[in-house]
Amino acid sequence: MTEIRYYHLQRTRLEAALPGMLAKTLARGQRAVVMAGSPERVEALTAHLWTYDDGSFLPHGSAADGHAAGQPIWLTIEDENPNGATTLFLTDGAMSERIADFELCVILFDGNDAAALAAARERWAAHKAAGHGLAYFQQGDGGSWEQKAEV
Repeated sequence: MTEIRYYHLQRTRLEAALPGMLAKTLARGQRAVVMAGSPERVEALTAHLWTYDDGSFLPHGSAADGHAAGQPIWLTIEDENPNGATTLFLTDGAMSERIADFELCVILFDGNDAAALAAARERWAAHKAAGHGLAYFQQGDGGSWEQKAEV
């Protein structure tokens, strides 16, 4: 079964949290798919990953760039895995029917959005019922991640 980690964004926005998570994925020698909620969001995240840090960048691409198989990080709105990724990041409430195709699924949701919080709770219950290994992380006072639950 796929390990699923929920990250409850409270103190930072997705744009601040995602690059570090993607960097750790690449450091482990793994590839990632980032599924976003709209084509505009994919474009915004693509631009952000080039500019989020003056001293580095995260190699990535999207349908606009092509060559999916060669991209360590693939940003998309489609439920796909064209780069052979082992880690799936779901943002903006994106849903995947292919979670079982990945070793790890990371669900990032805005804890300041009541609808996103309610949707995350529903998804947690469904993933738990399906038998996935689950972990829930919440941002602490300093912005670091604290594991609050594990199933």
